[in-house]
Amino acid sequence: MDHPAADIADRREKIAKQKYQVTNWPAYNESLRQRGDLTIWVKDEALSLWTARRRTSRGGQPKYSDLAITLCLTLRVVYGLALRQTQGLMRSVAALMGFDIAVPDFSTLSRRSKGLALPSTKSRATTSGPAHLVVDSTGLKVFGEGEWLENKHKTKAKRKRWRKLHLGLNLVSGEIVCSDLTVDDVGDPTALPGLLDQIGGPVEKFIADGAYDGTPTRDLLATRFGEIVEVIIPPPKTAVASPQSVLVPSVRDRHIAEIQTKGRMAWQKSTGYNKRSRAETQMGRWKAVIGPKLISGRLPLASVFCRYF
Repeated sequence: MDHPAADIADRREKIAKQKYQVTNWPAYNESLRQRGDLTIWVKDEALSLWTARRRTSRGGQPKYSDLAITLCLTLRVVYGLALRQTQGLMRSVAALMGFDIAVPDFSTLSRRSKGLALPSTKSRATTSGPAHLVVDSTGLKVFGEGEWLENKHKTKAKRKRWRKLHLGLNLVSGEIVCSDLTVDDVGDPTALPGLLDQIGGPVEKFIADGAYDGTPTRDLLATRFGEIVEVIIPPPKTAVASPQSVLVPSVRDRHIAEIQTKGRMAWQKSTGYNKRSRAETQMGRWKAVIGPKLISGRLPLASVFCRYF
């Protein structure tokens, strides 16, 4: 019996890989050099918020604010450090910049990382006009004790589950306007309502891959943003038009007809579906920063990195 994934791969239309040639070598070389540039800029407001506010309830008083913990843990992710090394890096940064601040120790960072969350910030793109939203997802591997035991002692350990990082990019501003981190069995359409809840303004265009194709996604977009939203989702190769396509064709019916008449590549150019590559580039940038694996399997902590870094 053939695997379902193999059947889907056989039906998928093959698209030739695009080839690009670098013509601006000086600018390209300079961009590569800047990747090794270390510049840390800390606002005065961040320093004033470094210490946690005193609470009026009973119990111990926190010493560091969530902002301070988040900054330390963000540097940890970027440079792939352990908690003790993160503490040492922050101490050296504070000394080099002349900051008179206390640095959280590694046990404090570990304890405070659980359930850490910051209030959501409204994207500036929502105030400048309707957004052109592109959503995509990628898998992130959780590396923990299970794989360590298997690699070190050849012991059969419990399989670690993957996490899926969902990102929404506004093509107008280039900003990430929504993000979510789910377990591996959550499908892309299932995670879409949570992403749309984070958008505070109208959406004029929605672009996604074929995983979002279906009536639930289109009904959800129409309910949230009205019928004016332009939905660009490629139908599968085996898609057929609806019975009412002759008299009242839907957007999906028109897409199917155009693909059958002009071909998929021409459809991508005419509809602007090629702009979805910007979301894939954004995914590549994130994996270059946080890597293909998560240091921590805690969902709240990883979501903070994805949203606020």
